Amino acid sequence: MTKMESLEQVQSMGRERLYPSLTNPNWLVLRKRRELFRRWLEGLPELNLSVLDIGGRIQPYRPLMAGQERQYVAVDLRVTPLVDVVANAERLPLASESFDLVLCTQMLEYVPHPQQAILEIHRVLKPRGVLLLSVPTASLKDTDEDRWRFLPAGIRQLLSAFSEIELVAEGGSIAGLFRTVNVCLQLFARYRALRTVLSHTITPVLNLVGAGMEGLARSDNEAFAVNYSVLARK
Repeated sequence: MTKMESLEQVQSMGRERLYPSLTNPNWLVLRKRRELFRRWLEGLPELNLSVLDIGGRIQPYRPLMAGQERQYVAVDLRVTPLVDVVANAERLPLASESFDLVLCTQMLEYVPHPQQAILEIHRVLKPRGVLLLSVPTASLKDTDEDRWRFLPAGIRQLLSAFSEIELVAEGGSIAGLFRTVNVCLQLFARYRALRTVLSHTITPVLNLVGAGMEGLARSDNEAFAVNYSVLARK
């Protein structure tokens, strides 16, 4: 049995997801996701939101709401001190039309039937409610439960029940390339000590060079975008 993470551990993981250090090989995509989610949350006119976080064991994006929420319910199959409901995303034990906002970030790839999970999200959202979604397009397998990757056409098909969809890459092809190199270096570094050295030497350089090149190129090429964020309105 896996030992449950402490509150301090999950809060630390959440902070690193929201404000990643330059030593994080995912820095390029994580900072872009934060920018997108912040913009979208600031654009919501509603206050006192009822929020559902599916896969909410560490809740990295909750701080961006700045008190907009009156209720925050975290659902996950993995128990942590932040999880309120232990449940499967394909069968949410929650009332229909009961949430203003649903967060679902980097978990749909583990769900056996993603379409069913999206239909459940649509069911529990109130009319004109909003889903903020983040999914991988290209990434390494991280667990045996890792099943899916999502391209833009497939994402739109999954979200076809929603009335409005805004789909944005978490960085273009340049960011995707540098992020992939960083992740692969960590994968192929056999020893922990070597991974630590890479994290504090090559990884920050690649992150900064990738960000600089993407800024200079100003390209809309997303052929190798590795993640997408989505705002979908019911």
